[in-house]
Amino acid sequence: MELLRFATAGSVDDGKSTLIGRLLYDTKSIFEDQLTSVERTSKARGDEYTNLALLMDGLRAEREQGITIDVAYRYFATPRRKFIIADTPGHLQYTRNMVTGASTADLALILVDARKGLLEQTRRHAFIASLLRVPHVVLCINKMDLVGYDEAVFESIKDEFRRFSMKLELTDLTFIPISALNGDNVVTRSEKMPWYQGPVLLHHLENVHIASDRNLIQVRFPVQYVSRPISKKLHDYRAYSGQVVGGVLRPGDEVVVLPSGFTSRIRTIELAGKPVEEAFPPMSVNISLTDELDISRGDMLCRPGNPPTVAQDIDAMVCWMVEQPLRPGAKLAIKHTTRSARTLVKDIQYRIDVNTLHRDEVRKSLELNEIGRVSLRTTVPLFFDEYRRNRHTGSFILIDEGTNATVAAGMINGPAT
Repeated sequence: MELLRFATAGSVDDGKSTLIGRLLYDTKSIFEDQLTSVERTSKARGDEYTNLALLMDGLRAEREQGITIDVAYRYFATPRRKFIIADTPGHLQYTRNMVTGASTADLALILVDARKGLLEQTRRHAFIASLLRVPHVVLCINKMDLVGYDEAVFESIKDEFRRFSMKLELTDLTFIPISALNGDNVVTRSEKMPWYQGPVLLHHLENVHIASDRNLIQVRFPVQYVSRPISKKLHDYRAYSGQVVGGVLRPGDEVVVLPSGFTSRIRTIELAGKPVEEAFPPMSVNISLTDELDISRGDMLCRPGNPPTVAQDIDAMVCWMVEQPLRPGAKLAIKHTTRSARTLVKDIQYRIDVNTLHRDEVRKSLELNEIGRVSLRTTVPLFFDEYRRNRHTGSFILIDEGTNATVAAGMINGPAT
């Protein structure tokens, strides 16, 4: 069964957690004791109705303030598809959490309060979804019950967002009017909005086409582990374990190993100990080759005629995630696919104002939650593609070696010139 990862986004109090709670409730994906706990908490808080947002807001501070602080992950399934939800915060100071939650998403659900229309956070999260190359975006105009289910309100917000999205790189955009509180157009079609003829939210989530979103052209297999069991049954067994992040691999295919440049052919591909005829993203497999080559963690298998870019000077966009500012000259650890190295921040080219999309080329630093374009120099070559071509080989994280904390998430534009 196919898996869809999606992230919720939008401004504070737009109803993200309530929407996810409604999805879980209406698809019967919560246990009776969970519902009982939410009902009890809602009553103790003095709420007039069962607050389904409490299904997602698990931290005490979240329940006290009625907001989402950390990314909350939930899983549910329907007969058609499996889902992993990342409920991300709406506050400005938690932009880094939104980046984390949306970085692996196939689809972004951006909520808008029908009474308020587009806000700064709406635009900010739409820009981040575009920056992260989330393939599908759904704008849910929520709280339609509070504007009398007025079609004109829906169309006005829809037109305004379309004009804004023309500045972004959003490839698939869908608009759905909903009421998360009452369940209108979430799982079942609302009789109160007969003017809306599009799909309800769950139907869209079940049917949106995601198979072609993955790069099946350029073969990319970062080696994570060399499997060399010591046993009587497997005397000479040697295989390379990892996740296929691009292309399709089959036994007999010729591959080149980076960084050595040696070529070989695939002898076998195994999944959970059983041979398979082909491997493709996002399968995790063992690959054995016909030749004995020196291959270790951080190396990459690819096609001889279609290798990734190999370079030490990198041009990238980064989201800075800690309070201490990033400045040129900073030395950090970098983790890219299965390869680790150290890197020097050579230059901060500009900072992006995510509200206006203006490029600030004057201030040469990035503060907490800010996004900017940087030039990096790594101690060893990395094997990468542009982020827009492959989100796996085009992304990385930066790590403070002193604290071992992740301080930035990055998206590669290409080699620095």
